[in-house]
Amino acid sequence: MSFSQRQPEWHNLPAVALNRIFDHLDPEDRRSAASVCCSWRLSFFRKRYFRTFRFQLDLARDDQLAFFHRSMANLTRELIVVFDFQNAFHIQKMRRLLYKVARCDNIQRLRFQTHNAGLVAIGSMHSDQLLAIEQCFVEPLKLFLSRTRQPCQLLDLGAIEALTYYGHDFLKSMGKPQELMQLTLASIKYDPSHYPILSLDTTLLQKCASLQVLSLDYDTLSDELLHTIQVLPLRKLLIVVHGLDSEEHPEVSETAWSHFSDHFSSIELVLTLVYAYEAIELLQHRVLRRNMPVTHVRLLFCEQMNEEALEWMSVHHSETLRSIHYVDSMYKHFNHMDYARHRFQRQDPFIMMAWRCKQLEEIVVHGYSMEPHNIVGIARLRGRQLKRLEVSMIDWSGAASMNAYNEEISTLLGQQWSPIDPNNIPSSLRDQFVYEMLRQDLSQ
Repeated sequence: MSFSQRQPEWHNLPAVALNRIFDHLDPEDRRSAASVCCSWRLSFFRKRYFRTFRFQLDLARDDQLAFFHRSMANLTRELIVVFDFQNAFHIQKMRRLLYKVARCDNIQRLRFQTHNAGLVAIGSMHSDQLLAIEQCFVEPLKLFLSRTRQPCQLLDLGAIEALTYYGHDFLKSMGKPQELMQLTLASIKYDPSHYPILSLDTTLLQKCASLQVLSLDYDTLSDELLHTIQVLPLRKLLIVVHGLDSEEHPEVSETAWSHFSDHFSSIELVLTLVYAYEAIELLQHRVLRRNMPVTHVRLLFCEQMNEEALEWMSVHHSETLRSIHYVDSMYKHFNHMDYARHRFQRQDPFIMMAWRCKQLEEIVVHGYSMEPHNIVGIARLRGRQLKRLEVSMIDWSGAASMNAYNEEISTLLGQQWSPIDPNNIPSSLRDQFVYEMLRQDLSQ
């Protein structure tokens, strides 16, 4: 065979050159290149390519944990574990995995992902189920958090209600709480009108001197907690509202929010209502405060529109509000009484928000019927400042031309615009939608 006919010996490519090539590939191409030969595969398994590793439990793969322990445990800094919280076999695998994680000094950031976050009624669980949770999750997590060498910097409990009730224990177990940068204790409740209240020692949060992102259920908030966390370098606070219990939860005062907003002049405050069927009615009376520096509002599947609350926000949060999401079930599309009530309103609440809220960049509305001229009005008021306008239910009756409306809105926004097809928003996946929304707000 002549020299020109010889096959290139790719496996003999110098390591320096191979590393430079791998550095310029995107993750998917890098994984494909790693399958060329053994030497290329060795270049693939480097820490800089696995700063974040997403580990999805698969019952059909018995070698998963062995692979993780052998290869990935010593590479990744942030571990995302995807599992089914309702699957007993997954839970057993999680126990073994978490104990391995607790012994890997390089892993400092841990996130859970599960689509069954809100499907466990904590009050109806048997003692053996609670014991299993403590043995499979709580004990190894406490071991992980207690490390002083390469301590935990991020803990995301995946909105799993049964785990968030151990928030006090987790904080108490931290070996170096001053290294913690992100903590998520907010959850998705199985029953939003009846659930235990998490008690949290505020002095434990005070020790988290590097905490930048904090996620809590509204029931945990108090004047004392708001005062305590003012010593922290917070840049984002996420509050999730489910129910309102007047007997057990005192209302957070206007004064406490005033001091908080004076201290955190540029904080992102995300207020989310999840299945809050009763709390939505009292939103402007019991939750919202004039001095509450709300930047993002999420009203998710609360089964009704509280126009007065939106009007209240457009008046009192006009200087801070940047984003509003209203998402509800699509069945309201067939409720003609709802349509009539909206049609005879003095003004659509989203129009008033677009007019008054000068920082507003995002409006997402699903499950609420809007008239096309109101959508055009929003586009005229906000113009190209509005980076996202997403609407799925439009009453086109009486509209001359759908295309004409779409073209005008596109011109006003400076980007191609058309309404979302309601059929592309399956209401059966609402738990998954809520969970993804919470995760998205955390990561932004």
